[in-house]
Order: sequence, then structure tokens, then C-alpha cells
Amino acid sequence: MSKSDSELEFETLLDYLKQNCSYDLSGYKEGTLMRRVQYRMQQLEIENYRKYLQYLQNNSDECVSLFNTILINYSGFFRDRDSWDYLANNIIPQIITRKQPHERIRVWSAGCASGQEVYTLLMLLAEAVGIEQCLQRVQVFATDIDEDALAEARQASYSDKEVANIPSDLLSKYFEQTQQRYVFHSKLRRTIIFGVHDLAKNAPMSKIDLVVCRNVLIYFKPQTQEKTLVRFHFGLCDNGFLFLGNSEGLTNNKYIFTPVSLKHRIFAKGQNLTLQDHLLLRPRTDTKKAVNPLTTQIQMWKAAFLASPLAQLALDRSGRLLLANEQANTLFNLNISHIGAQVEDLEIARLINPSTSINLVDRDWAKPSAVRRSRTADSDNSHSSLDPKHIEWVTDNHTTYLDIYTTLISDESGKVLGTNLTFIDVTRNILLEDEIERLNSALVKVTQELKETKEVLHTTTQQFDSTQKELESVHQEMQFRINL
Repeated sequence: MSKSDSELEFETLLDYLKQNCSYDLSGYKEGTLMRRVQYRMQQLEIENYRKYLQYLQNNSDECVSLFNTILINYSGFFRDRDSWDYLANNIIPQIITRKQPHERIRVWSAGCASGQEVYTLLMLLAEAVGIEQCLQRVQVFATDIDEDALAEARQASYSDKEVANIPSDLLSKYFEQTQQRYVFHSKLRRTIIFGVHDLAKNAPMSKIDLVVCRNVLIYFKPQTQEKTLVRFHFGLCDNGFLFLGNSEGLTNNKYIFTPVSLKHRIFAKGQNLTLQDHLLLRPRTDTKKAVNPLTTQIQMWKAAFLASPLAQLALDRSGRLLLANEQANTLFNLNISHIGAQVEDLEIARLINPSTSINLVDRDWAKPSAVRRSRTADSDNSHSSLDPKHIEWVTDNHTTYLDIYTTLISDESGKVLGTNLTFIDVTRNILLEDEIERLNSALVKVTQELKETKEVLHTTTQQFDSTQKELESVHQEMQFRINL
């Protein structure tokens, strides 16, 4: 069935937004997009998509206005109160109980809009663990694709009408009233990391205990919903929970989440991801009539990189972090906000200690630095500095020993693009070596003691023989005298 002129014009409009405004709306439901674009066209009294495209081309600021119209950033404190009560009484206590007293509680408000839901969540966590413990243990990630909405969320300032659904005791405890506005607790705000994030494209946060994503998926196509749910699963820890909006459900990927409360749209992390699921973690190229074999290879390489049982990082020539798989995220406490950062600014610099003034081609930055301690002797490091061994990675909880292998990444012409780092956990080997060394030391000690015991026994035997001979001599002398 051929497409109408209006549909073709709409596709041209979306392509323009993608190519010139960096707004890829292909993951959103077409009907919803059309209604929102038409609403904006009515405001401008423009009758069709072709004329609106011309208007966009002649008015650079219109892209932002259209985007704000498409993204309906409606939110509210304690929206669907029963669901929030269930979360506070049944889910948050489970998260706290499963954590050690020193462990972080990590939550992610995905599609946080102007911040009402993320501050609702933070109030519930503070009520559960106390404000002081919340400041020390809770880490909140608040993300949205709309930068203007994030700017409002960071301000944490709300009108009388906006805070009307907050219980009076919580309002007085967590908000300060200033000139008919209510501003959220300034210290608690420091536990929140705000960031621009596109759920349809960007990698998820990692080691998350609770994902709150309410009334966002309903705007996505089923395929985009599926990809987003896979990303949520990937980012959640094994005992993690997902909290959706009351009008949202799961797509075909039900097996990766199990219902905790369908009424309140709360789910627990379910079965492990398959290889096909892992392929959904990275954005796919637009569908083409002819499949590019190189594109397929790249997708497979990315999937293999992300699914590798070994911790791996990919850096560009200047030392910026390009990719990190799940093992590396867990080992080095990395998340999406670290992608693009200079490695020397991250905690992992204790291991590889890069310098922006050193070209990665030289691989000098891979040498063991004074900041870390290697179990191998300095003389050994002198000839194995490119792949340092037995490097200590010390965290608050434990010490891990790693062998680091570096591989230069080049294009077909041989030009170096960056570096791949692979970290092999050799802690068990180190512990076994230590145990063998301890046993050898004990064996040497026992051998020495045995030798000394033998020597004492030999001396004692000689003394006994000498005494025996003396006794025999005395006995003979006495017999001689008796016979006389």
C-alpha cells in the first residue's frame, strides 16, 4: 500500500529533525508524534507538514519549541499515591534489608521530567533510612532527554499548587518555603546526579537497586519499549526492582521481569538476558534494503565486548573512555555518566594512570605507577610494563589483583584509533601463591626443626652410648674386686 503525500511529508520532516536538529524520534509512536506536531502547527497556524518544514528551516529556534511540545513533561508529587505507598511499605524495606550497612543504595529515576517523582522517591528513602544515612548511602540518578526539564528539576523549586499532594509532615520536613515557593532540602539534593539521557539510545546506569520509569514507555513503539526494558534489566542488580506507570505494562520480554504487584506496576528482575537481548543494548542502524556485512560484524563485536566475562574498557587516542562492559562497570564502579570522560579523571586512573600529554601509541601510560602497588618486583616490571601483572585494585570492601592486557585498535590503513584494555582477575591465583608460600615457609621451618631434633637425638644417643660404656667399665671393675 503506497503512502499518502502527507505521510511522506511527515517522514521527510522527521528525517530533517534527525539530521539537522539531532532529534531522533524514530522510536516514538507515530500517531502520538503526529498529534503533537499538528498541535504545534495549529499554534503557528501552519496547515501542512511541508510548510512547517520550511518554517523549521527558516527559524532555527523552532526545533526546541517543537521538541518541548512533543515531550509532555507532566509530573507530580506522589502521583498515584497507592502505588507510592506500596513502594514505601513493601519494596524499599526489601532493598534496605538486602544491603550491608556500608553498601550504597542506588536508584534511577528515568524520565524524571521536572523532578517531582525523583524528590518523592528521595523523601521515601530518607524516611526509611534516616536523613543522615540517606546522605551517606543513597545515590540517585535522575535523567531525562529534555534539558529544560532537567534545569527545572535541578532548581527543586515548586509552587503551592505543585506541592499540594505532599503530606504536610513531609512538606515541612523536606522543603523550605521562600517567597511562595517550596525548595527541596539542599543537602539531600546533593545525593542526586542529573543528566541528559535518551532511553531509546543511551546505555543504562549500572548496579541499580530500583528503576522508576513512570508514564514514559507509553510514548514508545513496541520495539523501542523492548529495547528500553532490556536496558533496564541490564542496569539492575540481581535483586533489583522496576516501577512503571499505572497505564504501562511489559512487552514480549516478560521473561526478563517477574511481577511483584501488577496493580501497582512493580516488577522484579527476572531471567538473564539472551544474546539477542544483548544486541538490543546498542542502537541499531536504520533498516536498509541491503544489509551491510560490516555493520553486522560491528554489532557482533560490540555484543561480544559487552557480554565478555572479562572486564574490558575501550579508550580513544586521547585517553577518553568510549566503552565499558558490565564486568568493568561492576569492578570499577562505572556508569553511563563516565562515558566520554578522561580516564585520568576517574578512579580507575589508580590502575592505568594515563596522561593527556602522552600518546597512546607509546603505551607508556600502561606502566605501573607510584599510585598503585604491584606484587611483582621492579626488575620484573622493567620488561613487562606493557602488560603489567598482579596489580592491586583496592576498594572499601576488598582487594582484587589484576593482570592488565593492552591491545592497540587500528583501522584498515594502520592508523591507531585507540586502545582496548582487558583486566583478568588473578586474585585466586595470588591467594594460592600466598598459601603455597606460607606452606613452603612452614615446611622449611618444620624441616629445620626436624634437622635440629635429629642432631639433638644423635648427640643424646652418643652420650647414652658413652654413659653405657662407662657403666659397663664400672661394672667390670666391681666384678673384679668381688672376685678378689
